Amino acid sequence: MKIKIKVKGIVQGVGFRPFVYRIAKKNNLKGYVKNMGNYVEIYLDGKKEDIDNFIKDLKNKKPPLSRIDSLEIIECNDIINFNDFYIIESENSNFEEEGTIPADVSICEECLKELFDKNDRRYRYPFIACTNCGPRFTIVEKLPYDRENTSMRDFPLCEGCLKEYKNPLDRRFHAQATCCPICGPKVFLSDGKNIIAEKDDAIKEAVKLLEEGNILAIKGIGGTHLCCKVSEDEPVLNLRKRLNRPTQPFAVMSKIEYINLFAEVDETEKEVLLSPSRPIVVLRKNQNYDKYFSEYVSNLDTIGVMLPYSGLHYLLFDKEIAYVMTSANLPGLPMVKDNDEILEKLDGIADYFLLHNRRIVNRCDDSVIKKVANRFVFLRRSRGYAPEPIEVNVNNDKNILCVGPELNSTACIVKRNKFYLTQYIGNTSKYETFCYLKDAIDNILKLTNTKKIDVIVCDLHPQYNSTKLAEELSEKFGVEIFRVQHHFAHAYSLLGDNNYFDDAVILSLDGVGYGLDGNIWGGEILLFKDGKLKRVGHLEEQYQLGGDLATKYPLRMLLSILYKAIGDEAFNFIKRYNFFSEKELNILKFQLEKKINCPLTTSTGRVLDAVSSLLGVCFVKTYDGEPSIRLEPIANKFKGNIEVEPKIKNNILNTTELIYNAYEMFIYGDSLSKIAHYAHIYIADGLFNIVKKIADKYGIETIGITGGVSYNKIITERILNNANKENLNFIYHKRVPNGDGGISFGQGIGYIINEP
Repeated sequence: MKIKIKVKGIVQGVGFRPFVYRIAKKNNLKGYVKNMGNYVEIYLDGKKEDIDNFIKDLKNKKPPLSRIDSLEIIECNDIINFNDFYIIESENSNFEEEGTIPADVSICEECLKELFDKNDRRYRYPFIACTNCGPRFTIVEKLPYDRENTSMRDFPLCEGCLKEYKNPLDRRFHAQATCCPICGPKVFLSDGKNIIAEKDDAIKEAVKLLEEGNILAIKGIGGTHLCCKVSEDEPVLNLRKRLNRPTQPFAVMSKIEYINLFAEVDETEKEVLLSPSRPIVVLRKNQNYDKYFSEYVSNLDTIGVMLPYSGLHYLLFDKEIAYVMTSANLPGLPMVKDNDEILEKLDGIADYFLLHNRRIVNRCDDSVIKKVANRFVFLRRSRGYAPEPIEVNVNNDKNILCVGPELNSTACIVKRNKFYLTQYIGNTSKYETFCYLKDAIDNILKLTNTKKIDVIVCDLHPQYNSTKLAEELSEKFGVEIFRVQHHFAHAYSLLGDNNYFDDAVILSLDGVGYGLDGNIWGGEILLFKDGKLKRVGHLEEQYQLGGDLATKYPLRMLLSILYKAIGDEAFNFIKRYNFFSEKELNILKFQLEKKINCPLTTSTGRVLDAVSSLLGVCFVKTYDGEPSIRLEPIANKFKGNIEVEPKIKNNILNTTELIYNAYEMFIYGDSLSKIAHYAHIYIADGLFNIVKKIADKYGIETIGITGGVSYNKIITERILNNANKENLNFIYHKRVPNGDGGISFGQGIGYIINEP
């Protein structure tokens, strides 16, 4: 009996071909296995019973990092005969097939053991890797995923490594990142002008410099980190000053055995931390945190923690329990990855540079995960996850390119029912990041073997750079553009993430999005019924005093809403903060009276920003969402119960009432934590009351929440608890970021649902 099997899924760079070789030999089969670029082809010649056993093994014993999406089995009548089973040379398919390059994988236990084994030839070699671990996506240039198509082609294998690479029974068989100190990449330490140490001496000297309080730029797998010790104020404050990140919390890297010293971590969080993807996980600080960390590492009640994920990272840990490990980029710009760029752009930021000579082909920021409503959600989906596809139960026969939003951007290519999200891109209003988006799109098209595009999907906002890119690509590919409103895209993202396409009422809550009426949306209640989305409620419209300036200076939002509530007294009250001069206040009053540069907004984020400034928590936003993010830990300090009576009319939640009540509580001396908690509960209960009313009206049993505000544990978990009490089904994110990182995915879902 002779058959040919076409295997699609994550079957490259995960030891799949040697696995096929072993089970073929075990089952006495002849033939071959080869990589076809976007799938693996297997030819089998043998007894039917042996082939059946092979297929069972293929399905049930596959490598842990692999994933089989489909098996196509074809009986063959050819006269080709093999005298053994072989792994033969890769080739590209002539047909367009969707496939997957695996994400980068953390160092495995076997390599880690070798790394610290003095008798092993890879002892203390920072680039140690095998079939089960190491870089994938960040080193690949094109398909098929073979060494000559990666940046490892710059390092021809030595005799010892080549022997392992060619041995099907060795765990380094066709491990494209495999190497050793003789033939592999080299690490070196620079002071910015000269190389001052090489190889292991460079790592040992880097550890010493970190202990002395220096800031180091450390080139890793997908980019560069800026690193310093966490225990002293001076290096952390120096890093903040040099990076111009005065308040944004830094992520840290620590070994698993140290985390309990400074953070609360449950078994599920530990499992995610230890997963091969090794994301940053947002953990709650514990009572001993201040013993080990400078107060300037994080001003929240949480700390983002990741484990070492490469040999180089593990070699840094000697005396320190943790290091600040933050992406090496200036605000809004991509993380630097090339040696010349690192030395140039981080000059004056890093004191020393621990670099290596392996090229990073695809930069990839660390992924960030947070536990909300007893499940894990992505704040950022990137290293360790991208570009592995997300499968959705939809019928689609087009290649759809979705270019995403403006901030916290990703792009997405949709092929059949697979959604390939790029790595995290960032703020595409910046030219360098915009270029990064274009490069990432070109790369994802190449890696998914996408030869044509049928439609391009973008945001409704006419001025976004991503919208302009869509128009440019529309001309290039000669295809139509389909536009999806921002908050609708959030809702579609939630539906697709859950493979749920029945009727639902969805809260789409964030800071800003261009609305169907031309105003700024951000607190939207959407009805999904009979396959169509419709806006059926929202937060009260408020004037965003000064337009975009109100997003940077939240006191402007407070002044605007208070002016609506108490008139000119708002200006007398705002003087207590000594933030605006008399001249500025006069200008602001004129603007409000005449409604000059005061666009209307229903943004949930802007309301939370107003409360944040009222309580003196944040007056200047230095990173996305800062005022409301810093407000949440203040609210968490309140342990009592608060009764609220949200004011609602015509499915509109009155937020002037919220701000006025918070103002009165502030005047009468209530604690900041109580006021902050009140604001969160008012929003959560008010929105739930509207959602419940709409659900009852239409006989709907499912509600959901999406958008950046849905990362807020207090609001989301309050709505979840309310839903449980009312026996409503609650849907929430799990595979796709809640925020703008999931917009491109939602744009794809939106097009498929509403295909013209």
